[in-house]
Amino acid sequence: MAVAPPAEGASLREIVESVRAIPYGRPSERSVAGMLRELGFAVLDADALGHTLIEPGKPAYEEVVHTFGPPVLDGRQHVDRRKLGVVVFANPAKLDALNAILHPRVKAEIVRQFTELGRDRERAAAFVEAALLVEAGYLDELDGLVVAWSRPEQQVERLLARGMSEEEARRRIAAQMPVEEKLKFATEKIDCSGSLEETRRQVEALAGRIRSGSRKQ
Repeated sequence: MAVAPPAEGASLREIVESVRAIPYGRPSERSVAGMLRELGFAVLDADALGHTLIEPGKPAYEEVVHTFGPPVLDGRQHVDRRKLGVVVFANPAKLDALNAILHPRVKAEIVRQFTELGRDRERAAAFVEAALLVEAGYLDELDGLVVAWSRPEQQVERLLARGMSEEEARRRIAAQMPVEEKLKFATEKIDCSGSLEETRRQVEALAGRIRSGSRKQ
């Protein structure tokens, strides 16, 4: 589907909808995101944007250090994301504080990148990969929500494979909206509880619907 570029000074909703941005949630977003990229779609990584923002000299660095203190820094005075994660996922108030620092800045960068993508009139869609789109109140500003989901025990297994302890993994999962609740907001659902090929078939079907302009409702 050809899309028009966003008008100068357009609202976030107009900018995002002009490229039919359809974000999707965890737990299996990494493989789903990779498949979408292989199929030629642009996929913005909200986590990577957040990581960049807390590097020394970047917009959120000083505020994060001021809020959470030297214990979250490594020997080079960089924010150690693992240490920061342990702190915030053990304390909902601290997680809220981190989100208040990062979410507005991440959103602003997503808008900037979507503006650039919207200049390509041949682009059928763009995606943003993020875990907390529903919780952060982004839904009204986006064209839809694709939830990639799997069973809770599979979520734990995947986080353990990334080097987390079981306690840390369960805290991270508990900090998110339960999958069954998030699925209620979904315009598209990708069941990642089966094989990789089963997931791939669903992603390819989604890509076909988007390109033909016939997404599920």
